[in-house]
Amino acid sequence: MDTFLFSFFTVAYIVLFVLGLLLFRTYHIQSILLLLPVMVGLIYDNGIIAIGRYIGEGTLLEGLNLARFWIHALFTPMLVLYAWKTLEQGEVLWAKQSLGRISAFLLTLSLVLIELFTEVFGLNLVASVEYGVLSYSSNEISNGPPIMVLGVSLVLFVASIIIWRKQKWPWFFVGSLLMIIGSAVGLPIESGAVINFFEVALISSLLCTAYFQNKRGTRKTG
Repeated sequence: MDTFLFSFFTVAYIVLFVLGLLLFRTYHIQSILLLLPVMVGLIYDNGIIAIGRYIGEGTLLEGLNLARFWIHALFTPMLVLYAWKTLEQGEVLWAKQSLGRISAFLLTLSLVLIELFTEVFGLNLVASVEYGVLSYSSNEISNGPPIMVLGVSLVLFVASIIIWRKQKWPWFFVGSLLMIIGSAVGLPIESGAVINFFEVALISSLLCTAYFQNKRGTRKTG
């Protein structure tokens, strides 16, 4: 079942990535440019997990899974830059100032380094089969979401509230809230892939937010 779900999510992210490319090429929405690398990472992550059982246990699959952790550490914090750019596009004054821009870049860099030093460097991977899916993961017991994920989720959630209040657009908030709920609440479903539904909802809401802001800006200048 999970093999099918991870395959489905891979296709879903490919569709979202193509839509993002088309929107960027057509409207040159800068926040989408910051979202595209995150989608690439999600395509790779879900794709490798989906085909793991077909590759089989060994050094090849281990290397491909190690790359998942590196891509996650380097690309996921870019959602902080997306949040900042969304605030800037939403005409939030402090986000348009140099201090707001510098703070966003420094926070992004800090989250990358935190993830690398706490989760990636010295990572020991072991093969495991869960719900029919073969992958390599850390042999250390997790005590909850990594600091980087918590930081990114908090930034997106706060930014979504500001955009909702300022531009009357609730869907950024809905996507962020669903992601937080999905990460915090254990669902009584025998699957390791279900949480990805919340990730798809989040990325979809971010893409829609970028499109909404572009249309709103076009109406104002038209």
